[in-house]
Amino acid sequence: MKYLGLFPLAIALLLTGCQPSSAPPDDRPTVVATNTILADLTEDIGGEAIALTSILKPGDDPHVYEPVPQDTITLEQADLILYNGYNLEPALIRLMANVSGRRFAVGEEIPPLEMEYENQRVPDPHVWGNARNGIVMVEVIRDALVELAPENAEQFRTRAAALIAELEAVDSWITAQIATIPPQQRKLVTTHDAFAYYTDAYGLEMLGSLIGISTEEQPSAQTVQALSEQIRAAGIPAIFAETTINDALIRTVAQEAGVKLAAQPLYSDSTGAPGSSGDSYIKMLIANTTAIVTALGGSVTPLPGAVTPAPALAPATPSGG
Repeated sequence: MKYLGLFPLAIALLLTGCQPSSAPPDDRPTVVATNTILADLTEDIGGEAIALTSILKPGDDPHVYEPVPQDTITLEQADLILYNGYNLEPALIRLMANVSGRRFAVGEEIPPLEMEYENQRVPDPHVWGNARNGIVMVEVIRDALVELAPENAEQFRTRAAALIAELEAVDSWITAQIATIPPQQRKLVTTHDAFAYYTDAYGLEMLGSLIGISTEEQPSAQTVQALSEQIRAAGIPAIFAETTINDALIRTVAQEAGVKLAAQPLYSDSTGAPGSSGDSYIKMLIANTTAIVTALGGSVTPLPGAVTPAPALAPATPSGG
């Protein structure tokens, strides 16, 4: 479990009760999560009572991921498949059409915001940006695991309750941190439209992005120019790259707009690599908020029990090439 230490006594009791006395039995139910965010939440809830596989690895982009032959085998052998839905992972969703096992579109339990994509309104799949939505995802995963392995229901419910308590604390903390940003600077510009749920929940304006909700899109020179002009007019101090997308074009936008590019890219469609500031779902939310608040002129008060990074700003024009 990757808890932050917000509730040390409860967590110590949980860990004491959940630690196996020997290697996990190999007759555990097999659970497959399509992306790293779902895998992280499922691991926290299921613990050693399930055999969990994540198809995507930290840093993988679910929008453009192309399945390999092993993915078909993994999905076919799963007792339970947990995927985001709303077409976040299109190739894997198509692959699942041929799989008969039990599956849940976890993200689709959340009423979606809608975005423009290919001249039509479609659900925005990036539901996890709002920590309250993260709580809904925890509840959906918990209930799916209880149905799958009712003999472990009490453990799943207990671990989920601890995780929900942490997310409630993180949700309140994010709101308080965003409130420190000067009102005229509460505007966000990122590489792609992955932060609408975040901005909608926490009082920011999504000023613009280089591409839309899917990273498959390719921005035109006119898009780069228009976004640069919009940033200059807004007078914001910084814009943001993302960890799963090459930063070359957003760096060009920063140069043309004459603003800083935040040194810490935002975690958008994936958790970070092990040991990074965003290597769990909760740490993603904390790292992103810290980067946003710091770069936009606010001040960060560390969340009790959490390691809160404080990224600096990178120059818009890299030195030394």
